Amino acid sequence: MTDHVLVSDADGVRTITLNRADKRNALTAAMYAAMAGALTSAPEAGIRAILFTGAGGFFTGGNDIGDFLANPPANDDAPVFQFLYAIATTPLPVVAAVEGMAVGVGTTMLLHCDLVYAAPDARLHVPFVDLGLVPEAASSILMPRTMGHAQAARMLMLGEPLGADEALATGILSGIVPAADLAATALAKAKALAAKPVEAMRQTKALMRPHQAEVLATMKKEGQIFGACLRSPEAKAAFQAFMMKGKK
Repeated sequence: MTDHVLVSDADGVRTITLNRADKRNALTAAMYAAMAGALTSAPEAGIRAILFTGAGGFFTGGNDIGDFLANPPANDDAPVFQFLYAIATTPLPVVAAVEGMAVGVGTTMLLHCDLVYAAPDARLHVPFVDLGLVPEAASSILMPRTMGHAQAARMLMLGEPLGADEALATGILSGIVPAADLAATALAKAKALAAKPVEAMRQTKALMRPHQAEVLATMKKEGQIFGACLRSPEAKAAFQAFMMKGKK
């Protein structure tokens, strides 16, 4: 486990907090592993709902590029893919509270959450193509289904971010909440889910996701292409440019 991911249980809700505010909650391999473990162990621990939050006014700035390049996802066992599989397959209802930046997987993971509440300053951004990469987390099919092809192309192909109002209009968000009330609102929704009959909740979630096999197959295909792209000259050049920009 890592101090950069805090896990707490209360009232049937497991809260998973990204706790690396000095780095805008940028995700490392250790953080992915910790989140995957928190998700997969939840049902046996008697947890009935999951809540994701971010510390310091950010959800997550996406991958920590230095850590990502030092620990590239080479196969299905990579921590990032373990996490994505875990959030896509958990039988428990999942709530997210999004404040500030939600970059890369910070946005695509929301497609696997059941309720997503955001502060007015939330900003969703998936710059995969800009880095010479392809989408992940089955976002290549889930995002067009959620918001339509044209809006999905804005995000996935042009790399344009969405503000909270646009994200609500396109169906990614369940609601926009003042920042001061976001944590309490999201926790209250998670507690409400946890208080409902367990088996009926699980069956309802499963019924609402009838294309799960296709989602998982797409995640696997994306991962294979992602890995190949990561080794490409254009991705290496894009990452080098990103790192140089960061140093400046």
